[in-house]
Amino acid sequence: MVSVSEGLAVRDLVVRYEGPGKESTTAVAGVDLHVAVGEVLALLGPSGSGKSSLLRAVAGLEPVAAGSVSWDGREVTDVPVHRRGFGLMFQDGQLFPHRSVAGNVAYGLAMAGVPRAERTRRVTDLLELVGLGGYGPRAVSTLSGGQAQRVALARSLAPEPRLLLLDEPLSALDRGLRERLTAELHDILRRTGTTALYVTHDHDEAFTVADRVAVMIDGHLAQVDAPARLWRSPADRRVAAFLGYGPFLPAEVRGDVAVTALGEVPLRAADASAESGDVVVGLGPGALHVVVGEGWAGGHDAEVPAGASRFVRGRTEVDVVLPDGTAATAVAPGAVDLAPQIQVRLDPDAAVVVPARQSAGGRAPAGPRSGAGAAGQPAWA
Repeated sequence: MVSVSEGLAVRDLVVRYEGPGKESTTAVAGVDLHVAVGEVLALLGPSGSGKSSLLRAVAGLEPVAAGSVSWDGREVTDVPVHRRGFGLMFQDGQLFPHRSVAGNVAYGLAMAGVPRAERTRRVTDLLELVGLGGYGPRAVSTLSGGQAQRVALARSLAPEPRLLLLDEPLSALDRGLRERLTAELHDILRRTGTTALYVTHDHDEAFTVADRVAVMIDGHLAQVDAPARLWRSPADRRVAAFLGYGPFLPAEVRGDVAVTALGEVPLRAADASAESGDVVVGLGPGALHVVVGEGWAGGHDAEVPAGASRFVRGRTEVDVVLPDGTAATAVAPGAVDLAPQIQVRLDPDAAVVVPARQSAGGRAPAGPRSGAGAAGQPAWA
């Protein structure tokens, strides 16, 4: 077991921004976080949740109103940015336009006084690692967006930082390129054994890159978990809604299942503490299937408003209205024509059980069960 004194430790950290008057905004509200040596942890949250403020405070780019930042048990809260031994990578790369690709990658090494021969070897190795072998002499102005971010990553890794801080590094790229580089980044960080704190608002990016994901909402950490556990067992309704679950159906716990008007959802081990009658079931993407043809049992009536269907990535998605008036989305394989009245079926494996009410204080523990909004509210509430 890794000691909490090893790696990054953030304790009760508070970051505030002063307004034009005496008022202030709390961006990070008493956060505790640990990143073990060799671990990649993603800070995932909506815009304004405080994730970038937390990363910048760890880097030393934002003043800390309270709390501490330490590395291997030694506090670095008041240590200047350039003396923390942390690397930084941002979404725009911030490459030096007057330097070549190799010159950009070698910059940190030169500042550290690494001998020229060693710099040349390390630059060559890193460019190979990021898929840009032979690009050393190129001007950075000739690079595509994806190539520029690869150079920025190589430059960040060159000094072998004890912690690499990445703030939305792929958000400026188009979807296809972002997905490809996300997978490459996962492999590169592990091949180099890099400890990293990775900020993103993209769920797929966080789940692909990270060993653990910390969901940040309104300046608090709502849940910290391994990607698979986070997806299958959101701590509360806020986390589930942010991950893409919704709407939320009223439900009642009966034995080892949560019963809804659309069917039963089995309680998983993480749901063992659910209080009977005080839960809701969140529908994940693809949780409702349109009943097409024979062989489907347990269908429920749903209405399809005019113009509510669309073909998306090999399947038809249709907005439906359930008998109780709840708006939801159902899916059907391929391209299909749908009548104004259809039947839908619940896939219990694509739904989650969460508490029906949000716990007082709005701060959820980093575990599988904590409060959420009132039963019957739509997912967007």
